[in-house]
Amino acid sequence: MRNISLDNITPAVLDTMKDASDARFRELIGSLVKHLHAFASEVHLTHAEWNTGIDFLWRAGRISDEKRNEFVLSSDVLGLSSLVDLLNGSAHGTESSVLGPFYVEGAPLLPVGASIVGDNSGERVLLRGQVLDAAGQPLAGALLDFWQTDADGLYSQATPHKPEFNLRCRMHTDAMGRYALQTVKPLYYSVPYDGPVGDLLRAAARHALRPSHFHVLVSAPGHRPLVTELFAEDDPYIDADAVFGVRSTLVLHFERHEDATSAAPYKVEAPFYDVKFDFRLAAEEGAA
Repeated sequence: MRNISLDNITPAVLDTMKDASDARFRELIGSLVKHLHAFASEVHLTHAEWNTGIDFLWRAGRISDEKRNEFVLSSDVLGLSSLVDLLNGSAHGTESSVLGPFYVEGAPLLPVGASIVGDNSGERVLLRGQVLDAAGQPLAGALLDFWQTDADGLYSQATPHKPEFNLRCRMHTDAMGRYALQTVKPLYYSVPYDGPVGDLLRAAARHALRPSHFHVLVSAPGHRPLVTELFAEDDPYIDADAVFGVRSTLVLHFERHEDATSAAPYKVEAPFYDVKFDFRLAAEEGAA
């Protein structure tokens, strides 16, 4: 390869991968190389700009640990995470949305109707509905995994003075596929802003805020697992999510009830918000 030039450098790199045994690997990395080279050529990338990009990646690695992944956050704020969700979603079920960095395995398993309010302040919410299959039939025993911020916009990782699984739980649906959860209304929050992704957002004159939401992972045997988010329609950032996770079908009305009579059947403190949403799970490929 002693004659590398602008005209042949891209095919020269691609040629080094021609013997890779994995065809999908060749397709993915080959396409990545083509697009990277085309990008650098299109903008006439300078040495200083290339070095800035390398430094961004180096700093992203330095700040990442088991609790924080700056590369995932980079993917989120550039819309890549959301794009992958959209590309791989099912037309036969509830729309998916980004998993985010705050999911924690092993949340307590609670019965339908349980409360996770604990000692959290904030407006009370009754979140309820059903888990259904693509045909609208209830899925008994489906597993829902919930997590959210508190009324100050903080996840449990940022509140060490509170229980480890604060505002988190898992729940199996009942025989009619129903779930119900008493909680507090979450607040919008900022994605981590103290690392290279924060520098990127500031350079782009962008904010780092996400609209308030409930995060839910739903699974049932024979069905595709679903990761999604439920958003409040009145949130000030509903049309400006820093990670592009909002879908119109996931924006919900929080119906407010002031009287104790409305609250009594659900054993919820008044006033409270009644939020209803039915999840639909698509069948796994190859499942009946």
